[in-house]
Amino acid sequence: MSTAPRVPETWETVGDDPKDTLARTGRLRLLASAFVRFRLADGTSHSRSLAFATSLVLVQGIVVLVGFAAAFGQSGITSTIVETIRSAVPGPASDVLADAVRQANRVGHQNRFLPLTIGLVGLLITSTTAMGQIERGLNRLYGIERDRPTVRKYAVALVMTLTVGVGLGIAFLMLGFGRSLGSSWGHEARVVWDVLRWPVGLLLIAVCLAALLGRSVNRRQPGRAWLAFGSAVAVALWTLSTIGLALAFRLSSSFGQTYGPLAGIVALQIWTFLSSFSIFYGVSVAAELEAIRAGAGRTHSALQGGAPAARPPALDASSGRKSVSRSRAIPRAQLAAGRDQEHG
Repeated sequence: MSTAPRVPETWETVGDDPKDTLARTGRLRLLASAFVRFRLADGTSHSRSLAFATSLVLVQGIVVLVGFAAAFGQSGITSTIVETIRSAVPGPASDVLADAVRQANRVGHQNRFLPLTIGLVGLLITSTTAMGQIERGLNRLYGIERDRPTVRKYAVALVMTLTVGVGLGIAFLMLGFGRSLGSSWGHEARVVWDVLRWPVGLLLIAVCLAALLGRSVNRRQPGRAWLAFGSAVAVALWTLSTIGLALAFRLSSSFGQTYGPLAGIVALQIWTFLSSFSIFYGVSVAAELEAIRAGAGRTHSALQGGAPAARPPALDASSGRKSVSRSRAIPRAQLAAGRDQEHG
């Protein structure tokens, strides 16, 4: 089992700022060192596993949504979803999802609630399993070799599915179905909605990723400010990879000819893999930033034997208080001890 160097917990540390740490380290050096951590934790394997689970969640989720909508007389949603999938999902991957939508629509029209209910239960199980896979990958990136006990692990995964998973679903609806949702509004409201739904949707994705970072890992995490840069990197990578993949499929005339009827499945797997890679690499960036904050040094330097030792905080000669600067973090316990020494 591959695991990166363990990141010391810094949740009780105060007196420093992530912007200062980023400025001292350098963003490019941090990104390069985070990739070393990603590789040591076998992030590629975790990305493949999450990509497979995500593919199942996407197909199951769309089938259940369309099937129940058709069963309750909202069959018009089918054409909307198909149009949205073709505009949001890159290349042949959209064909797989669009076919699943049409099949679910036929099942819903026949009022076959049993297979739809089974699909809903299967969706919940698959989503919870995917969240469990996310915990495993995040733990390895932070250098944690053991996950939570099984019952607790999947209990947390279920809660994350019902919260973060729902949030990501809302973000997908805003980004994918936003134009259709605002089609019946007035002109001015529709223009405002078309402009705001993208930054709001991407912000919601970033918040959900920060929640994953804060709750899924089997450790106490630092404040949200220390997780924000990693979340931003993950969102940026996901956006760029989705746009780049869509352009590549659009410009390529041989992809469908090469893979034939499997082109949609292959394209869906590529897209979900790149999405999973973006998430885990963003987490690796956040983990590396905290390792530097803790004084463990960059992973690349540590592997070469050049990790700097954490320096103790300086004492003020006149008061005995541990000085706190924005460039050096001080644990809360040490600050309390300094205050006790001063009052004594």
